[in-house]
Amino acid sequence: MLPTERLAFSAIADRAKLSLPDGKRMALWVIVNIEEWNPRETMPRTVLTPPAGGSPTPDIPNWAWHEYGNRVGFWRMLDVFDELKIPGVLAINGSAVQSYEPISRAAKERGWEFIGHGFGQKNMQKVPDEREDIVKTRAAIESYTGTKVRGWLGPGLTETWETPDILKEEGFDYVCDWVLDDQPVRLNTRTAPIVNIPYTQECNDVAMMLIQHHPAREYRDRAIDQFEQIYADSAKGARVMALVVHPYIMGAPHRLRYFREALCHIRKREDVLICTGADIHDWYVAAVPL
Repeated sequence: MLPTERLAFSAIADRAKLSLPDGKRMALWVIVNIEEWNPRETMPRTVLTPPAGGSPTPDIPNWAWHEYGNRVGFWRMLDVFDELKIPGVLAINGSAVQSYEPISRAAKERGWEFIGHGFGQKNMQKVPDEREDIVKTRAAIESYTGTKVRGWLGPGLTETWETPDILKEEGFDYVCDWVLDDQPVRLNTRTAPIVNIPYTQECNDVAMMLIQHHPAREYRDRAIDQFEQIYADSAKGARVMALVVHPYIMGAPHRLRYFREALCHIRKREDVLICTGADIHDWYVAAVPL
């Protein structure tokens, strides 16, 4: 099914006004990506280029760069969530649930939502059996948390032509790979529609720090600028904004303050609902029934 067959074009200016409960005007969700990088494979991303080029195995400097985030960076970030009393959403590889069990435990103890992020950190188009990967990921999370997994984020936002179909057939309520709107939308599948929750490529530390090579303060500046514009837009109807972080990036010592400062700015607005993807899904399907 082509993207244009999964959803029709819709101009946000032409839609009926959406309203959030309790006088809130926009929703924000904060997604923390927890990944397990296989040292036997090429690293998903790199900070250092090997002296002789190529893709050496083992790639110790780049594996260790990522591992620092789970050993140290996540715990710095967790202090920010606790300090500001903000709920997080853990987008986690199925294999990482046990490999980094202390992270899983910390998120579970705080009532964070867990969403599937592939079984390993690999392009979904390169997974031998996509359905098996999705089912294994769901089983790993549900076995640990004891609650139903409702959301999915593809590693690197990757999908095959069938991903939304398989997710719906396997019981998922929402996906967040389709970064094309400031409100949730429904995607057609070969059974029933699945909801897509707004995610972000712009307020995403991978894009800013690793691809565009901005200084660390860009995260704060861009997050605040994006928030202020979406907040203004929300006078015409409810909007959704996402902030995306990875512990090995924004959990680095020189970057963490900018993550905190962005959230402190947003936290001051009492009419902003800071919530989970499941909360956004449930509000939307009640507000815009099929």
